[in-house]
Formats: sequence, structure tokens, C-alpha cells
Amino acid sequence: WDSKNFTNECNELISFFNKDFLEEFKGVGDSNIDPIFVVGLPRSGSTLIEQILSSHSLVEGTTELQNIIALSRKIANKKDSKSKSEYPSALYNTDKQEFKKMGAAYIENTLDQRVTDKPYFIDKMPNNFVHIGLIHLILPNAKIIDARRNPMDCCFSCYKQLFGSGQGFTYSQNRIGNYYLDYIKIMNHWDKVLPGKVHRVIYENMIEDTENEIRRLLHYCGLDFEDNCLNFYKTKRTVRTPSSEQVRQPIYKKGIGHWKNFEPWLTDLKKTLDL
Repeated sequence: WDSKNFTNECNELISFFNKDFLEEFKGVGDSNIDPIFVVGLPRSGSTLIEQILSSHSLVEGTTELQNIIALSRKIANKKDSKSKSEYPSALYNTDKQEFKKMGAAYIENTLDQRVTDKPYFIDKMPNNFVHIGLIHLILPNAKIIDARRNPMDCCFSCYKQLFGSGQGFTYSQNRIGNYYLDYIKIMNHWDKVLPGKVHRVIYENMIEDTENEIRRLLHYCGLDFEDNCLNFYKTKRTVRTPSSEQVRQPIYKKGIGHWKNFEPWLTDLKKTLDL
């Protein structure tokens, strides 16, 4: 994992997906309304959001789908590690009809992850936060939810979690701190160029004011309130993330401020986050 490379990638995406580009390519994607994307850092409350939403009668929870990342790599067209990525610059010269095809292909290619006939489904790949511009291009009606948590709690929780693979940014305090800063920077950009597009769920608010936060979340998704969403921990479904046991329990507060128990050993993280 190279923090500088990731920062450069984020800066390039921020520069490319400006208001002029998004206005020029407005409405070119597929009009499908099925997907609900949940993005953010791992350990930020995204599995809790997924469990709440998938407790609704109209929403199916799937898993952390690789499809958007795979599409970005296809557009990047890198022959090897040394060749320059064509993503996102290649999008500017892409025929506008292709974006609709990309959106339709995403829907088609995710069908094998859907096992019910519910009209909406969740794609909970957290790393998709960098690809919100691409998601908006190919699926302009998709819902996007940003799961956000206190930076120290979130980063420490990532740092102490041994992920299976693919989360190399979590293996040092400097890495995870810099990753969080890049995440905040690019999310601020999406808020600026796509105002109102992303619904943000603050983990601490969800814990402290659960019912109102759930009502806000469902309203954003265009869904009526259902009691099952409050009783999300009773929902029987497969959960394949490190939070699988937590979402089988009612809301609890012990995760808030947990990092303070280890504060003497988290100096590098605090310094990176400038806290």
C-alpha cells in the first residue's frame, strides 16, 4: 500500500469530476433505481446500516460487491503496474451511450448476488467512496449512503482488525490516518459537486438517536418506516464482515471512545490526524 499514490489518485478524481464535467454528462446513465450503495471506511458502522436497511421488506442485503472497482480497473486499461491508468481521464472521450450500457451491465452482473425478488438491493463495498462520480454517471438514480464514524475510533478499529485481504491501508497508524484524511477530502468534494446526492449517517448519532436516524435513512431511500428496521438484530441473514456478531445485538454504546483505552500507544495516529 502506498499512501502517496492513493492521495494522488484521489486528487486526480477530484480534479476530473468537476461541476462542468458532471453537468455535461448529466443523465447519461441507466435509470435503474435498484441499487443502494453504502460507502465509507471499514468499521464505520456500514454493516449496521446494511442490517437496518435489509430488515426492510423491500430491500435485500447482498455483500461487498466488486463490480464498481472492476469497472474502474477496466476503464483504467493498465497493461502492467508501470503503465499509466486511463481512469478517470478516458471517461471524457467515452461515447455517452456507453454510460447507460455500463449501468445496465452493473445491474445484470449483480443479479447472481440477489436471491429474493425484493426491488432494492445493497452494495456495501466501502472502498467505493472514491468512485461516487463513476456511480453517478452510470446509475444517476442510485442511492449512496456514507457511513462515518469518529476518526480515532474508526481508524483504531481498522488498525486492530486483521482483514482477510485488500485493506493494506490499515496496517500502520500513519497509513490508516492518511487514508481517513483522503476519504474526508474526496467526500467533501462529492458533497460540493453533487449536493444532496450522498446521505451521511454518523455512527454516534445512530447510536444515540436510533429511531430518528433510521427514519431519516429510510426517507432518503424513499422507503416507508417499518418496525423491523428498529429490530434489525432479529433479522436472519448471512453477514460476511467483521461486524457480523455486533449486528446480531441491539444498539450498544461500548464502541464509542474505545480508542481512549489505548491512547498512549496511538500517538502516531493522533499526529497524522492532527488531533
